[in-house]
Amino acid sequence: MIEKLIAAWQIPDVKRRILFVLLMFAIFAVGAHIPVPGVNPNQISGFMSQTSTNNLFGLINAFSGGALRRFSVFAMGIAPYINASIIAQMMTMAIPKWRAIEQEGEAGRKRIAAYTRVGSIVLGVVQSIGMLLLFRQFSIVLAPGEELVIIVTLTAGSTFLLWLGEQVTEHGVGNGVSLVIFAGIMLSMPSYIAGIFQSIREGVAWINGVFLVVAFVAMVVLVVYITQGTRRIPVMHFKRVVGRGQTQGGSSFLPIKVNSAGVIPIIFAISLMLLPATLMNAVPASVGSLLYEAKHWLLKLQPGENWWSTAFYALLVALFTYFYTAIVLPVEDMADNLNKGGSYIPGIRMGKPTLDYLETVVSRITFAGAVFLSFIAVMQYVVPNWTGFSSFTLIGGTSLLILVGVAIETMQAIEAQLLMRNYEGFIKKGPRSPQIGQ
Repeated sequence: MIEKLIAAWQIPDVKRRILFVLLMFAIFAVGAHIPVPGVNPNQISGFMSQTSTNNLFGLINAFSGGALRRFSVFAMGIAPYINASIIAQMMTMAIPKWRAIEQEGEAGRKRIAAYTRVGSIVLGVVQSIGMLLLFRQFSIVLAPGEELVIIVTLTAGSTFLLWLGEQVTEHGVGNGVSLVIFAGIMLSMPSYIAGIFQSIREGVAWINGVFLVVAFVAMVVLVVYITQGTRRIPVMHFKRVVGRGQTQGGSSFLPIKVNSAGVIPIIFAISLMLLPATLMNAVPASVGSLLYEAKHWLLKLQPGENWWSTAFYALLVALFTYFYTAIVLPVEDMADNLNKGGSYIPGIRMGKPTLDYLETVVSRITFAGAVFLSFIAVMQYVVPNWTGFSSFTLIGGTSLLILVGVAIETMQAIEAQLLMRNYEGFIKKGPRSPQIGQ
């Protein structure tokens, strides 16, 4: 990896793209410290300090690089766009009209991307209004008459991050939106490290810190191994006559990733479990006893509070893994495409036997992916409780998956840039081709 980075740095165009990504990181870091007008950042910070990190506010704060804790212009991060993208993907699978638009090719994908951008702005307005209402319920004083300014500022900050991510995709290296999330998580790293040293000063044994580091490295290795894990199903192609030409037969493979669902199942599960508890946190003690008891019951349901809530969280992650994998890996479409393309799996007859075989393989692969995601999700709460470093939540969960996944994706993008320029470390140069006139 270091050799690839050194080689990329020596190519002016690739170096310029990497510098563009670093500039984006710098802009994100500056914006994460610009406070929203009309709000006292110290009051927000005090509220975040008194509130457990095991809630929806803590999750948003981790993704925004601590911007929510400071209530900066990037307080919502790129969460509205993520939600809009998930909704657009669901609608594409559920609504035939949207599915037809997606099948139009590049033009259809651009239309859906435009709808997603508009949806992210609408969700940004809705989420900023909801955030203000929640803060009012938690007795956080906002400047009177500044509500519209706060809503516009938060929505504009989230939209600017989306635009910045698109610029990185075009002029930088890798997926810009993913790198924006990556930057937000990395901005929280210094506070995580400071929290470890603070816990040691407060009496936590240093050997627990060593165990935490070892566990973190082991989890990174596991995530890399599973993220790169792929089941390759061999595929044979018939010879076909297309027009006056004839395509050659041959063999290839159909890749099926172990973790096809990515981080989405964990996001679904954690949101489902944390959102009701976060909303019930705003319920005052003066309400009816039944509602107040429901609040305490929901607070106990949060992951990490006890063994049964953690087990229920792992079960939700596994169920959402099967659900989302069925969306991103439509087995029927895969089988139809093989049949229409004149391809077959060796030893499997075309038609329904191929469909049954693919369903069996995808089901087994999905089981391995579900176990992996459930394990990663639970470790985020189990290891900190074992070691005593409760503030270090990067040991698992969505943050670790995103960090490792984006790092791998970015390195692959750098490799692609080097391949395009015939870097001799990746492509062995053959004899020089003769030029016209020589």
